[in-house]
Amino acid sequence: MRRLVFTLGLIAAASTLVGCDALGIETATQINAKREAEARAIGSACRYALRGIEDCFASNSKAGKAAVFEGWKEMDQYMRDNQLVGLPASGNATTPGGDATTPPANDGEPTKPSRS
Repeated sequence: MRRLVFTLGLIAAASTLVGCDALGIETATQINAKREAEARAIGSACRYALRGIEDCFASNSKAGKAAVFEGWKEMDQYMRDNQLVGLPASGNATTPGGDATTPPANDGEPTKPSRS
């Protein structure tokens, strides 16, 4: 009788442990894969925003450099293959040929067509 109860207890414990994935408990492998995917996405976004890889590393110091670089390279190749032009980053980042501290010439207002 004790053996039967023990066996049933082991089966019940095993069946509850199988359900850990349904509870959202992540393993170390899953966490590392998620971090790498996020770092690759950061690198891709930096390339599309016309930011240099060094600027990307500096502004995202917690992301893994190898994965950021891999994402940057992938986006670079994709943009070259499809002849895409990136969009300059808005905000505090400097853009090529401009300074982030310089205000826009028209104070941010859209230009109005002149009536002649």
